[in-house]
Amino acid sequence: MIKVLMHGCNGRMGQMIAGLLKDDAEAEIVAGVDAFDGVSNPFPVFSRIGDCHVKADVVIDFSNAGAVDGVLDYCVAAKTPVVLCTTGLSEEQLARVEEAAKETAVLKSANMSLGINLLLKLLKEAAPVLSEAGFDIEIVEKHHNQKVDAPSGTAIALADAINEAEDGAYTYVYDRSQVRQKRDAKELGISAVRGGTIVGDHDVIFAGTDEVITFEHRAYSRAVFGKGAIQAAKFLAGKPAGRYDMSDVIG
Repeated sequence: MIKVLMHGCNGRMGQMIAGLLKDDAEAEIVAGVDAFDGVSNPFPVFSRIGDCHVKADVVIDFSNAGAVDGVLDYCVAAKTPVVLCTTGLSEEQLARVEEAAKETAVLKSANMSLGINLLLKLLKEAAPVLSEAGFDIEIVEKHHNQKVDAPSGTAIALADAINEAEDGAYTYVYDRSQVRQKRDAKELGISAVRGGTIVGDHDVIFAGTDEVITFEHRAYSRAVFGKGAIQAAKFLAGKPAGRYDMSDVIG
């Protein structure tokens, strides 16, 4: 049984992961950390990760950027692997992640969904073939009306996967409203839609002459991210120091 320390246990994702692990035969939450204490949990909860004295095999972090430095300090000191799901990290924090990975196992991905990460892998295979055949590439992402950043980090990750496979040949274009000219063959358009309660939709469109190929991913619930984080935790427990991502989980 893998012992999990849930950092951000009282947040929406923390509670979801706790629910998913309730009947899991392979992993369990042995302790949680959250500054907010208005939730009852079946495991001990500490307001600061530095106060936690419960031994864990892996930390899952779904908190906020301001708390990540403390998580990394704890995991480096305790040599505890960490699945880092918090987004919006600064450049300094991203550099700190790389430094921490020299001391313990750190897994960080732009999106924790297994489906999205499989899609990233497929795009790296598809892009060279379709690009050479003259297909134009566009990405359309849709999210709920409370999301403040655009385009989504996942949309950028999808674009980056394509561009990596094409040796950086593409330029990202986010807005064509001020330019009256034909589309360049090596531009990759990224569009953002915000509305309602859309959890997360991503379409990668390869538009060729007389045919269109679309890779689609629909997230109907945030549970897909929690399930991915759990899979990542099971993978990471016991791993040596190093930088990992979801591509390592899916193989």
